[in-house]
Amino acid sequence: MQMATEMVTLAGLIPGAKPTQIDGLSGPVSTLFGYGLWLLILAGAGGVGFGVFKLAISDKSRHGGGSEPFKWMGAGVAAILLAGSLITILNGIAG
Repeated sequence: MQMATEMVTLAGLIPGAKPTQIDGLSGPVSTLFGYGLWLLILAGAGGVGFGVFKLAISDKSRHGGGSEPFKWMGAGVAAILLAGSLITILNGIAG
């Protein structure tokens, strides 16, 4: 398990953050949960970026469906806020 998380971290997919150990959870579960929250933040950032991209290339006429980029950006920001608040809460409980 440790080798798999080390390989993913070395691949540059996950920032070099070490999740805080959560009391009552086993080591692998706590590590996977912590990295899962970091991946949720990265997915939210990707959603915001994709929304900005769609806004840049969208048809700006009245019937162009201009609300879709804002849906992507809003969902990305919501994912970032959700994961950030969960990380803060869990670090407060664990620390």
